[in-house]
Amino acid sequence: MIPRYSRPEMSAIWEPQTRFRIWFEIEAHAADAQAKLGVIPAEAAAKVWEKGKDAVFDVERIDEIERVTKHDVIAFLTHLAEIVGPEARFVHQGMTSSDVLDTCLGVQLTRAADILIKDVDAVLAALEKRAFEHKLTPTIGRSHGIHAEPTTFGVKLAGHAAAFQRARARLVAARAEVATCAISGAVGTFAQIDPSVELHVAEKMGLAAEPVSTQVIPRDRHAMFFATLGVVASQVENLAVEIRHLQRTEVLEAEEFFSEGQKGSSAMPHKRNPVLSENLTGLARMVRAYVTPALENVALWHERDISHSSVERMIGPDATVTLDFALMRLAGMIDKLLVYPANMQKNLDKLGGLVHSQRILLALTQKGASREDAYRLVQRNAMPVWRGEGDFKTLLTADAEVRQFLSEADIAELFDLGFHLKQVDTIFRRVFGKAK
Repeated sequence: MIPRYSRPEMSAIWEPQTRFRIWFEIEAHAADAQAKLGVIPAEAAAKVWEKGKDAVFDVERIDEIERVTKHDVIAFLTHLAEIVGPEARFVHQGMTSSDVLDTCLGVQLTRAADILIKDVDAVLAALEKRAFEHKLTPTIGRSHGIHAEPTTFGVKLAGHAAAFQRARARLVAARAEVATCAISGAVGTFAQIDPSVELHVAEKMGLAAEPVSTQVIPRDRHAMFFATLGVVASQVENLAVEIRHLQRTEVLEAEEFFSEGQKGSSAMPHKRNPVLSENLTGLARMVRAYVTPALENVALWHERDISHSSVERMIGPDATVTLDFALMRLAGMIDKLLVYPANMQKNLDKLGGLVHSQRILLALTQKGASREDAYRLVQRNAMPVWRGEGDFKTLLTADAEVRQFLSEADIAELFDLGFHLKQVDTIFRRVFGKAK
């Protein structure tokens, strides 16, 4: 995590003090369950809560102990004993380090997912607002980067809104996938601890009990979580790349907001660069980079090893913090996006009516021309226009072979822009559940 691309709420999830607080709660809830079973004295469980519930854990002291023990959970438990006193000997009864570490990670990832889901909601709100604003703003649709047929800028944004609706659903599913708890002891057999302890801790920590945890929670869950973050990051980049293309000088159909006093270049004072969307492309690359290590974490030796541990200490904070920042940057960018309908119309008209070529093609076939002949006739008149040698409608009207099938009025009617927008309401209902 670097502060430049971090937001406080998400970063706080990964701070040592937060981690130790979660560790404490896991241990204290487990002590409560053990006390109910009569495994430890009820007074001891009560003392753990009494001494620890408002404690501020000394991170430096824990680090100092770990330098000797070379074991982070033991270092924490040693420090907890310094806070709780003699009753601390009843803490961690029958548990293993992974019970604490994996359950804590489940808590952290679910909290992170909750923030990411809210972030996606912010992106969706911005997209919906701007989509309805430009529902009927005509623009050219492009395939392969080349002018294809008319669409609207609102339909473009509606497509991205549908993508982020899917992103939200994936994040909800990924959250459920990773929200599990393991309090099963060494190699996961519950030999030293009753399964009811796991159920109690899971309920208290807002998790589900892992069916079979060996000594760790299976890492396919985490792999799916980080893979989902990678997919969401790619959806961020997809929209960012669209804005970058639309902001090119030769296109200039939309542009990132440029604030008073902002500078675009240290050398060229005229520059207004798409720096936010370019930044989002870079951040998306980083989030995706964490997917492969998460997938490689799935294969562990037997009931456990710690090859996954160092990976997760890095990718947990970095992937969630980076995606959180990217989503909120995207929401703000879309909300303030400058849109230029006049330039959209200018670009739409740039090819002299060629964007209506498919309507001419289909009309010719409906009037009796074979598809091959219709294609030949349309292309024959389109290519000169492509080279800047005339107007498509004029050339078609002057083509005697075309006129065998289509009258001048027929041809003129086939150049109606409104024809391409007639199903916009249908698309909006599908995406937003409403058309207005």
